[in-house]
Amino acid sequence: MKIGLFFGTFNPIHIGHLIIANYMVEFSDLEEVWFVVTPQSPFKKKIAMLSNHHRLAIANIAVENYPKLKTSDIEFNLPQPNYTINTLVQFEEKFPNHQFCLIMGEDNLKGFHKWKNYEAILQNYELYVYPRISDGKTEHEFSTHPKIHKVNAPIIQISSTFIRKALQEKKDISTMLPENVWKYIDEMNFYK
Repeated sequence: MKIGLFFGTFNPIHIGHLIIANYMVEFSDLEEVWFVVTPQSPFKKKIAMLSNHHRLAIANIAVENYPKLKTSDIEFNLPQPNYTINTLVQFEEKFPNHQFCLIMGEDNLKGFHKWKNYEAILQNYELYVYPRISDGKTEHEFSTHPKIHKVNAPIIQISSTFIRKALQEKKDISTMLPENVWKYIDEMNFYK
């Protein structure tokens, strides 16, 4: 089975994440997309982040009606900070019959040359890149690389940062979250 791995803190997961993941399973050769809920990115400062357990619970709620979308907590037990190459090795060991690919935004591709062991990632895995509005140029080697697939997914301009800020300001952003996620976040009084 060909699995797309969509990494993120998902603090919280929102409809933009689901739209991109669903687009990948419906309009590419990926059979499933797994949201890999990560405890801490080496490129992000620790922000006001819900606990791993709560972010995973919210992600599980978000995908419960989508059989081709799953979640993974594989990084919760890996040394911090997590590096993608280490996680990929763990996935290979745990699921030897699956073929894993990375899903990333175009903005992440621009900094991909800074990732730990990025050459090994490119040698062994395909990358599925969705468009993002961002500054800067993509390294030439990445714009023509045979293992990098640019996917013409919709450009989503919703961010978890925006969601958290809006919730703190008591705005009704229920349309930007799956209905079951909105209910859960509201009931648990998260981000307020």
